[in-house]
Amino acid sequence: MISAYTGTQIREAEKPFLDTGMGAVLMQRAAYGLANAVVRELRARGVGLYGASVTVLAGKGNNGGDGLFAAAMLARRGMRTTAVLTAGEAHPDGLAALSKAGGRVIRLTPNTVAATAAAAAQASVVIDAVLGTGAQGGLRGPAAELIEALERSRPGFVVACDVPSGVDSDTGEAHSPVLRADLTVTFGAAKAGQLADPGADFAGRVHVIPIGIKAALPEPALRRYEAADLPLLLPRPGRRSHKYSRGVLGVVAGSQRYPGAAVLACRGALAAGVGMVRYLGPPDVADLVRQSCPEVVCGTGSPADTHVQAWLLGPGIDEEAHEQLERVRGAAATGLPVAADAGALPALPRALAPQFVLTPHAGELAALLARYGADPGRDGVENATLAAARQASGLTGATVLLKGATTLVASPSGAVFSQAEATPWLATAGSGDVLAGILGALLAQLAGSPETQASSLGVGGADRWAGIAALAASVHGRAGSLASGGGPISASDVAKSVREVMTTL
Repeated sequence: MISAYTGTQIREAEKPFLDTGMGAVLMQRAAYGLANAVVRELRARGVGLYGASVTVLAGKGNNGGDGLFAAAMLARRGMRTTAVLTAGEAHPDGLAALSKAGGRVIRLTPNTVAATAAAAAQASVVIDAVLGTGAQGGLRGPAAELIEALERSRPGFVVACDVPSGVDSDTGEAHSPVLRADLTVTFGAAKAGQLADPGADFAGRVHVIPIGIKAALPEPALRRYEAADLPLLLPRPGRRSHKYSRGVLGVVAGSQRYPGAAVLACRGALAAGVGMVRYLGPPDVADLVRQSCPEVVCGTGSPADTHVQAWLLGPGIDEEAHEQLERVRGAAATGLPVAADAGALPALPRALAPQFVLTPHAGELAALLARYGADPGRDGVENATLAAARQASGLTGATVLLKGATTLVASPSGAVFSQAEATPWLATAGSGDVLAGILGALLAQLAGSPETQASSLGVGGADRWAGIAALAASVHGRAGSLASGGGPISASDVAKSVREVMTTL
């Protein structure tokens, strides 16, 4: 599992080391890790070190110092190094080390922005070491103009030092202009802002350099499951399991207008291993479900008379599906774990509990927040996804899974998961219905034995629902990537791939 922290948490963890005079040691460890990461990347790209060029954009703070010391190490490996001092001054010891190693220094001025950008764009590597984790807001003046020019010209390879300049390491908010990195070499631990959108758009791959502060770190601000975690988390039937002990999922989905959503949700649930699916809905939609999924038990009754371990509510239900909306309200009143998607969101009570997992996209989350008096709009949600997911979870009392390029899952306690295994081709109609089915299936299978789950999911208590939702997001993303193979897919393709992902894991 990847544990990520806010920049504030990292700085607090570093403080005792700085107070005892170890600041220079931490900087050298960071610079050494940065320099080695650059060397590895160049070699992987078939670029020889001797004669290759590196341009470091160095701010006046410690982030610039990290970049300057790394540049000095690269100069001693035979690389042609240039430091662009974006504030006219820089970390004195780092600057001295670079000069001693034979590096070139340019002080950026308003009159030299264009020429400096043109030269930097030709470098083998550009290292962005302008702003660090403690910076407030974005770049200004000539530094901002330089970054704008470089972003237009797109250098061959960009490495961000600790965090891309302009990205808030705590929240992931991005303050333009930001130079999009191919690789972010970050120190101490991953930062929450690198694993949440839009910060993740600019961070590229994230490589963590240990600098010796791990023992001082608190509880992480954000977690991410990796492939090695999933076999320990996914439910597996025992020798004497039966369909009821493997979880029974109730599904209220589909309408006259969107009947296919019910089919896709049921197919996702079945592929994710649930023991039985009970569908409640209109007869014509039920007929469609039976044709596609003969295993599903279909009916037109009420949730109160339906015995299940969890509910999936909302895919394909519009505002005119009054009978289905009444079933949504009835299922919500049972107190069982709920995966609530799309049309179910406006029909839920205002006060919810953590076992309710809401699965909105950005537009739906903006509408949900507006119901509670907050109105960021869709753009506001997309520009601050981590803050929006946390706010929605806090206001509703529910677990919130915010769908996107990076899927965030926020628990009312403040615990957050981030998963990003999906392909952009997964942005297709019906994909969210399959995700809802996977989530519902996992809720039904993992609803019991909270003590056992706490040790395997990495979180306990009310936060375990967020862990289950993150697991569903990971399986869904992997299924989409497997189905795509780099090309277009449909939601039906994703549903077919879920079983293979589960089997492989």
